[in-house]
Amino acid sequence: MENQTNPEEFYRLLAISKERMKELAAINNLVSIIKENKPIPETLYQLCLVLADAWQYPEYTAVRIRYGQYEFQTRNFRETPWSQKEEFESIDGIRGLLEVYYTQKFPEADEGPFLKEERDLIKNLSNIIVGYINSVKGQEVLKDKAKPKRRGFEVEPQSKSLLQRFINQQNVDRDIYHDLMPFKVHEILLISTLYDAYSIEKEDRLTDNILGEYTKLSLSSVPRITGVSNLDEALDKLEERYFNMIIIMMGADTVTPLKMAQRIKGEYNHIPIYLLVNNSVIVDEMEKNPVAITGIDRMFVWNGEPKIFFSMIKLLEDRVNIENDTRIALIRLILLVEDSPKYYSRYLPLLYGSVLDQTKRMIEDVSTDELYKVLRIRIRPKILLAENYEEAMELFSRYKDFMLCVISDVKFFRKGKLDEHAGVSLVEQVRKE
Repeated sequence: MENQTNPEEFYRLLAISKERMKELAAINNLVSIIKENKPIPETLYQLCLVLADAWQYPEYTAVRIRYGQYEFQTRNFRETPWSQKEEFESIDGIRGLLEVYYTQKFPEADEGPFLKEERDLIKNLSNIIVGYINSVKGQEVLKDKAKPKRRGFEVEPQSKSLLQRFINQQNVDRDIYHDLMPFKVHEILLISTLYDAYSIEKEDRLTDNILGEYTKLSLSSVPRITGVSNLDEALDKLEERYFNMIIIMMGADTVTPLKMAQRIKGEYNHIPIYLLVNNSVIVDEMEKNPVAITGIDRMFVWNGEPKIFFSMIKLLEDRVNIENDTRIALIRLILLVEDSPKYYSRYLPLLYGSVLDQTKRMIEDVSTDELYKVLRIRIRPKILLAENYEEAMELFSRYKDFMLCVISDVKFFRKGKLDEHAGVSLVEQVRKE
């Protein structure tokens, strides 16, 4: 008698197999990121972005990692009743917390909507994280011990303690500046046709312009831009190293870039993908069919001004760093509410140019060393962008104690419908609060 396969059992085993593969992929991603040997804050942020893919419903999964004074979270993060949490502690006594939230309700499983295997997974992931942190801290201790002790001038223990306290007091402000903006965009993958890439580099010298903006404003950590011309090259580069953001340029071909975005987003959901369109007419057509751009995190319009790349970079850094910077240094922020890529692509370069120039002028008036001035540029107000009423109110409610100003359009989406008075309602609500 032949064994007959039970279809339900087959699909159950298949689903379990897929979940285990997702978990294994998440662990492999963690290990790959850790091997890059970047600073702890930047590594924790990158780890935060890849973890959501390991859970049952990744598109509805939000992650937050806390460690000491640092806090990193995914873009869709919000606290809900459906969560898993796992505490950890590094060898120097600093506590951390790994949190996973579902942003909507799902069927009951072993632990609320979570599987028993996901509890095991979050424990394993927290162990990997704390193991990595302990490794870094241990290496730092070994380096300090390996340094040769100098003979000669010795300071009495009491005098040494007083001297150290004096130095620490003088450097307390600098310590805060060092802790600001822990996340920086270092690697950008630019996907465009050879013609578009040649045109931009030939006419506007993109790389030189971005470098010029960083140099002019005394900013460090200039990102490296890696250009590719098709999907296969992009996937090869993504396997080679980690990228902080991906920019896809759209020219005459309006189909291939969107297909590439969906394919890449399916495999690298944690990397922000921005679409840069060189024709505002295309934007109008794409806005009529929002389903077509589901793989795109945000869309921008190329106006022939290379500063748009600088604004895209800073907008991402501000969104990631805002939680950390407002908490440890009370950094102020500007909220721009605009749903049209055509307009916010023009507003953002102006805003960033104005904010950075003003901050730099204030710093130049202070008589201090150059390193101190470079660090203090980090105290500039952050800029956040919201494209609808609900997103604007969520950001305002979360950061209203740090809000410098709100700049709003009048007509944008509210409750899924285009509201001609949404901006007025937003301002009225902001005034009340």
